[in-house]
Amino acid sequence: MSELSGLEIISMRGREVLDCRGLPTVQVDLELACGARGRADVPSGRSTGSNEAVELRDGGDRFGGFGVLGAVEAVNGELAQELAGFDVGSQRALDAALVSIDGTPNKGRLGANALLGVSLAAARAAADAAGVPLYSHLNGNGHVLPVPLVNLINGGKHASNDLDFQEFIVIPVGADSILEALQISTEVNLALAEILLERYGKSALNTGDEGGYAPAISSPHEALGLLHEAVADAGHTGRFRYGLDAAATHYHSDGTYLIAGETRDTEGMIELYRELIAEFDIVTIEDPLDEEDFEGFAELARVSGIQIVGDDLFVTNPERIARGLEVGAANSLLWKVNQIGTLSEALDAAELAHRGGYSVVVSERSGETEDPIIADLAVALNAGQIKTGAPVRGERTAKYNRLIDITEQLGETAVYPGDVFPAPVAV
Repeated sequence: MSELSGLEIISMRGREVLDCRGLPTVQVDLELACGARGRADVPSGRSTGSNEAVELRDGGDRFGGFGVLGAVEAVNGELAQELAGFDVGSQRALDAALVSIDGTPNKGRLGANALLGVSLAAARAAADAAGVPLYSHLNGNGHVLPVPLVNLINGGKHASNDLDFQEFIVIPVGADSILEALQISTEVNLALAEILLERYGKSALNTGDEGGYAPAISSPHEALGLLHEAVADAGHTGRFRYGLDAAATHYHSDGTYLIAGETRDTEGMIELYRELIAEFDIVTIEDPLDEEDFEGFAELARVSGIQIVGDDLFVTNPERIARGLEVGAANSLLWKVNQIGTLSEALDAAELAHRGGYSVVVSERSGETEDPIIADLAVALNAGQIKTGAPVRGERTAKYNRLIDITEQLGETAVYPGDVFPAPVAV
């Protein structure tokens, strides 16, 4: 029980709202006896790992099968009934109750999207009752503003072009604050637009799911070269480092990878990454190999000397993270709260990664809403890095704008880690 009073749930309401792709997702409103309220939207991924918690979709013809009325009914029916009067003073107790009510290992009965909506709305309501921001409610020592890993060129499942790698990223390590980081990243994005327009024509300015450009190219070398050129044209040479989300599972089959028209085995992929690291100042690579290749991830982490991030590899699941720690697979966790389905389980995943010496990258999903909650979660974790897309479009800029707001709230205690962003920070 919390020292505060009136933290019992008196009402819970779920509904369908639209994400940035125009597809339905779950939104939950939750009210406590003291009058405090919380609201949360649940994001959705397109490039998903096979081990993620189950996102419940309706199927059929409505919304092309993507409706979430079943998950909404779970919120308004069984969950509302079972959790009526529940004290949200303990987030862990609430989340344990959610997992127990669902009763399945992958949250497939009621849907991770139903459970997560309630979990996050309850956290916000508890913070509202305490009269503090969510990041402070979760961690009174939250003070590290994350360096943004800004995705300026999209490929893979997030774009309609022939780039196999999913994200080509610039990292504004030379900025002094989140606002300056966004300023110089936007200046690079504007310079990139001019280069693409002149070299490839207007169609190159079409964008992918996360707001980055999707030019009709297929070579990762060409895409990374464009980023370097844009940084130089914007006058910011030396202020950026570079990253990739390879999302390799999606072009892996029977032990080989088809990348830019060329077939490579695991050693061939590692050779490619070492080449890109040397040539393009790559400091972070996400999902460079198949989601079950723990040994390959371990080898690349050993030989690369950079941050190797597990997304589909770990799916924010403590059991898979523990397996990775045993063999040294990767050295960083991509942290997506909807992959596991409750806030407490996601926090446990981050803590386990940090204790094992791994960095944590807080991440959005390609199917985002205007809910900026991951900004608060990134600061609560002192993660030091966040991925939330290009510095355009409301579902992306909402997170960046929230970070600007948090910077002002923290004042002189705020830290922007710059070039040491991969260094683990204790939760």
